[in-house]
Amino acid sequence: QVQLVESGGGLVQAGGSLRLSCAASGRTFTNYGLGWFRQAPGKEREFVAAISRTNTYYADSVKGRFTISRDNAKNTLYLRMNVLKPEDTAVYYCAADRRYMLVTGPYLDYAYWGQGTQVTVSS
Repeated sequence: QVQLVESGGGLVQAGGSLRLSCAASGRTFTNYGLGWFRQAPGKEREFVAAISRTNTYYADSVKGRFTISRDNAKNTLYLRMNVLKPEDTAVYYCAADRRYMLVTGPYLDYAYWGQGTQVTVSS
């Protein structure tokens, strides 16, 4: 079992920045691939970014604006979001799965999920 807790969401103006954090506990952090996802009202959950032990992968909609990173010593996943747009408004979730420890891609079927943190971008 892996427990995940997101933080860092909030209200920001368009063009601004936020950094989301996801604290993990329960199992060896380095054995998991990690991802960020988001769900806007009335829409399905969508992939944002993923990170394995060595690689990263981004959705086209956030490439060049968002950066995913991990600090294995702190068991923490991050998502740095720059040049935010109103269409980035959503609940953001982090997720973990051992199957993606060495591979990255826009996978949606992660085993463990956090509870989500709200990001609202005003125009």
